[in-house]
Amino acid sequence: MEIYKLSKQSLVSISERPFLLEKDIQALVEANIYDLFGYMFVSSEFAVSNYRLDSLCFDEENNSFVIIEYKKGSSYSVIDQGYSYLSTMLNNKAEFILEYNEKSESSLKRDEVNWANSKVLFVSPSFNSYQKNSVNFKDVPFELWEIRRFEGDLISLELHKATSKESIESVSGNAVIKSVSKEVKSSSEEELLAKTDQETINRWLQLKEQLLLADNTDMAIGQKYIKYTKHGKGVAYIKFRKSFFTIDIVRGNKKPDGSRSKNFFVIDDPKKLVQEKQFTWKSGVEGHRYKFTVKTSTSLDYVEMLIKQKYKSM
Repeated sequence: MEIYKLSKQSLVSISERPFLLEKDIQALVEANIYDLFGYMFVSSEFAVSNYRLDSLCFDEENNSFVIIEYKKGSSYSVIDQGYSYLSTMLNNKAEFILEYNEKSESSLKRDEVNWANSKVLFVSPSFNSYQKNSVNFKDVPFELWEIRRFEGDLISLELHKATSKESIESVSGNAVIKSVSKEVKSSSEEELLAKTDQETINRWLQLKEQLLLADNTDMAIGQKYIKYTKHGKGVAYIKFRKSFFTIDIVRGNKKPDGSRSKNFFVIDDPKKLVQEKQFTWKSGVEGHRYKFTVKTSTSLDYVEMLIKQKYKSM
């Protein structure tokens, strides 16, 4: 990815300022975990078993742990290291919960964690073709993020997306992979829509097409929902039933001191389609969520207008 600055109708290339050390990448990401990925930062250099994990985070949307590993070179196997980390997590659940509780002063319990949604993020200035191909499966619980720094303190962050519909279990006889895959699961859009009637599916596909016309948007598949994202962060969460689907939009968070998150917003809903729901994150932060149902009679243009309000606030 090249970055340019427009100067008097001419494009001027912006020079890259490469990261000198993995620690430089780690310090930048850890200071901005929520803004970059939407996760709660738990701890740095967490030692467990024979490993030292660069960053341990918690995904409050899914109640699951996320490990972030920072790399400068390319002489390592994403598959081997990623599955080793996940295997270590699943075999040392108590240690992860204890670390979370001590650092967040919370009382998270083992049965409250969604271990099936555990994942590892690799963050590096670049990945080689072998590393990208090694995770090109529909159900590998890893994400490869390329981060680059340019003059003027500009940062680019890009997710490498898998394109294959093949399962890694069908091509690997590795015992660690098979063991982790029994507990860490992923879903597909087809699976989420399996019990939904065709009329509802058609409405969803039409809405999806409209939403993806907006810049920097994508769809991410969760275990029980599809997440509409902007720059990788959640805008709306769609759950499917037989003859309708529901949409949740995070209004924003209210901290214990009463202050609100920077993306806190009030939705404009003249048709009164939306209900407001209140909940509390595991960290104790109070959240607000807008929820509404899309049925046959619901105008998709109106639904898009509601969702775009959140998109524009981010």
